[in-house]
Amino acid sequence: MDSSVIAALAALTGAALGGFTSVVASWLTQHAQAKAQRLAQNQLRRQDIYEKFIKNAAKLYIHALQNDKGEVSDLMELYADLSRMRTLSSANVVDRADQIVKKIINAYLEPNKTFPELREMANSGLIDPLRDFSEACRAESERLHFGPPA
Repeated sequence: MDSSVIAALAALTGAALGGFTSVVASWLTQHAQAKAQRLAQNQLRRQDIYEKFIKNAAKLYIHALQNDKGEVSDLMELYADLSRMRTLSSANVVDRADQIVKKIINAYLEPNKTFPELREMANSGLIDPLRDFSEACRAESERLHFGPPA
């Protein structure tokens, strides 16, 4: 073979390889950026659901401690939030939220609490049914943000 043909083939091969590498690198970068954007959007959706659930659950729990008649529509709103969590959240977070809803329902069936009893519950930490749920949410967020532990 002529040396000029070999040089031309080598140049074409190098150009094709360089172009292919550039396309693959660009695709990988776009793929990583799209994945990061999806994760960020899912995290925001989770935060919105958790915020709404915490707000409604806290309101319903204190109502349940002081009343024996619950609003079914308010409970159904909590169950709707719980269903939304099932599509985005870890099983641990969903289980904790489910425990809160059950605790609210059970609180409606217990005798109403007086203000001094509520103060005693607050002092002993019993009035915070959302603690395990919020800790599970934080752990999930850290795991998703930093990846699985090594």
